[in-house]
Amino acid sequence: MTNRATPLAALTLMLVSLAAPSMAQNQSQIAQVRAGSSCPGCNLFQGDFTYMEKAGLNLSGARLRQADMTLAVWNRVRLNEADLRDINAYGSVMSSANFANADLTNASLVGAWLQGSNWSGAKLEGTNLSGADLSRGRGLTQSQLSQACGDSSTILPQGLTIPSC
Repeated sequence: MTNRATPLAALTLMLVSLAAPSMAQNQSQIAQVRAGSSCPGCNLFQGDFTYMEKAGLNLSGARLRQADMTLAVWNRVRLNEADLRDINAYGSVMSSANFANADLTNASLVGAWLQGSNWSGAKLEGTNLSGADLSRGRGLTQSQLSQACGDSSTILPQGLTIPSC
């Protein structure tokens, strides 16, 4: 029985080790962004960007899944086509940001300041927008908001509504 388990265990270990580097965060790219540099297409998985202040960053197409952007100030940041699934951006300020075609599935943007941002084609399934200010948002549709949730203090462009969390 041990002889059969050994090849299976070896194969499993090999597959896991091959997959791990592509999924892991890239510490040098995270450091580059923390230093204030743009990094389009970078792997910023689970990066810590709390309290970071930088305007105009280009993070288009970057993988920021599970990143922490709590209380970050990233005005005019370009996050179009970025993987923003499961991010925590509590209280962040990202006015005039570009979220076009970004995936914000299960993101937490509670209390975020997002005025004037572009939401064209953004995926908002399960996104918590409680207390967020999305006024003057562009490209935001009722269909997108119907898959997200918010509360009575969520500010939306005129004519749009959001389900309660």
